[in-house]
Amino acid sequence: MISARLGVSGAVASALLVYGCTTAPSTQSVMQQAKGASATEAMSPARVDNFLLADQMLQGHELYRLADAPAVVIITQQNGDPIVRALAPQLKKLAVDYGAKGVEFMMLNSSLKDSMEAIQAEVAKAGYSLPVLMDDKQIVGETLGVSRSAEAIIINPKTWQVVYHGAAAGMPAALDALLAGKPPPAAHAAGSGALIAFPARTQTAQLTYVKDVAPILDKHCVACHSQGGIGPFAMTNYAIVKGFAPMIREVIRTDRMPPYHADPRVGHFSDSKRLSPDEIKTLVHWVETGAPRGEGADPLAKSQRVAAEWPLGKPDLILNIPEFKVPASGVVDYQRPATVNTETVGHWIRATSVKPGDRQAVHHILTGWMASAPTSGRSSEQMWKVSVGRYAVGSDADVFDGDVGTYLPPGGAVGFQMHYTPYGKETVDRSQIGLYFADHAPKYIMRQVAIANPTLDIPPNAAHHMETAYVEFPKEALLYDAFIHAHYRATSSDLWIEYPDGKQKLLIAMPRYDFNWQRAYTFAEPVKMPAGSRLIAHYWYDNSKRNPHNPDPNIEVTWGEQSFQEMLFTQVSFRWMDETSAKQIDSDGRFSDTRMIGMMDQNLDGKLEKSELRGQIGKMLLARFDAIDTNHDGALDKAELKAAQGMFQMFQRRPSAADAFNGPTTPPAAPAASPAAGGR
Repeated sequence: MISARLGVSGAVASALLVYGCTTAPSTQSVMQQAKGASATEAMSPARVDNFLLADQMLQGHELYRLADAPAVVIITQQNGDPIVRALAPQLKKLAVDYGAKGVEFMMLNSSLKDSMEAIQAEVAKAGYSLPVLMDDKQIVGETLGVSRSAEAIIINPKTWQVVYHGAAAGMPAALDALLAGKPPPAAHAAGSGALIAFPARTQTAQLTYVKDVAPILDKHCVACHSQGGIGPFAMTNYAIVKGFAPMIREVIRTDRMPPYHADPRVGHFSDSKRLSPDEIKTLVHWVETGAPRGEGADPLAKSQRVAAEWPLGKPDLILNIPEFKVPASGVVDYQRPATVNTETVGHWIRATSVKPGDRQAVHHILTGWMASAPTSGRSSEQMWKVSVGRYAVGSDADVFDGDVGTYLPPGGAVGFQMHYTPYGKETVDRSQIGLYFADHAPKYIMRQVAIANPTLDIPPNAAHHMETAYVEFPKEALLYDAFIHAHYRATSSDLWIEYPDGKQKLLIAMPRYDFNWQRAYTFAEPVKMPAGSRLIAHYWYDNSKRNPHNPDPNIEVTWGEQSFQEMLFTQVSFRWMDETSAKQIDSDGRFSDTRMIGMMDQNLDGKLEKSELRGQIGKMLLARFDAIDTNHDGALDKAELKAAQGMFQMFQRRPSAADAFNGPTTPPAAPAASPAAGGR
């Protein structure tokens, strides 16, 4: 049915199913309709397609996750409009009264003049109680037919039809009718708020594949969507791209593609894969106007890219991970094989690239150099000294700054932590890791530390549950990147730096966490962290039935290695400002005084109260709380915890993903510079 409806091949139809797009966009003619109407008063679509937008607090909202609501209400907003400001008390009351019946309310800001910071200030000033979705590229407001602020749009999630679009005064009657199963009354006059400019509605030049779209795809998409690439189809010509046009529009509107989920409003990243606002609008508008080809040779047919086996080129050393037979079903415990390091001289690593043998089965790969091969053949993370690469679903190669690297000593062995997930077919995984060596010793050593909360506890059916953790840097450091990791229930995450004077700055915001694309985000300029700074990570989880990836919304979820359990895990790469490759320090020891507090200190006051103690570690602390609390202030501080470490063996436990992600502790001394430490 899909291939017949879209007029595309069976292969294209199959890939559409993979991406979750099963119909051509119902608003395909919206742009033409709008151009035929007034330049300011647009037409409303009969049916609303899915979208995801971040609100003013950088939390993502996906429309189709609200399918179980009896109604969804969207009120248009722009800053400074007294009409919509005056609605604030009424909207608050409506959201309470109808929210008790399951109705969802949100506001939509499609104004090009309103920044995130300005919207945050407006929300506080006007007293809005609803999330304000930021439609700064206007692709949602355009297809909804928005013209002014203070318009009300009511959607029936059973059909995704717009049942009311008009003045806010008509909302109660329309909602009552919809909830009673009756036809809503005719819409009142359009909203009386200020006009919102939508420049694309007056655009006259036709967008074409040859002139406008193919160059964008070639720049951003073809590297993965090529022959042998990780994309589910290859963008080789116009016919293929047009067949996938509805899916392209869908994944852009829901922020699934391109797979780079750090919000562009926060920070700058050297490895950003995001489309520009103009590129996003070009692709979406091209699809909505029928995906015309245009005149001239097909740019993608000319290039015909083939994915490289190793994107960074031939590695200096390839490590073959012992093969493993992944069963078709069931739960596979973490595998911890090891392989002998055959290198007889040491090398400084400048980049690593992991090539998973079976991308569907391999969830993550973590590594660590050990001084000797384990006699049992089984690796132990507690023996690891140097990380030689990492991989999680969708991640890229790690390429270090030219002045920073890690040292791989000669001999010994490399251990692996392998997480496999069966997917319905037995398979044999033969993953590899490629290492790239520097020609000379770098000046500084790259370090890693994890911000983790192994005591997290997510209640059953909790739709928006937040957990936090932090790590404190006792010495001045320079932050290079952050690798954000969780499982199926995670929906968003962020990372803040808190300076010693208490001021905070948001470094990364991820309104939409996507389990299928886990990667490091590299800062365009490394972040300076004065001694005493803290890196604070927040994660939000959806353990409700609205989360389509949730294995079971009716259970309490705690930390665990398997994907149906959860994690809060942000690994950061940094260097100490007082350390060089010639003068190394005990890096892990610098975090020992604050690591436990950072796991559980939910109110961020630098102490642990009884109410904050959770999990196995928390139970051990509770059992000895009064003895450890030597100043009897009802909380455990750094000094008290350090003094109490000898009372019990707190960290003697089975190695976990947290151990591995924390990376090397103190690596063996490396030569500052020698011919043997270079590349080949």
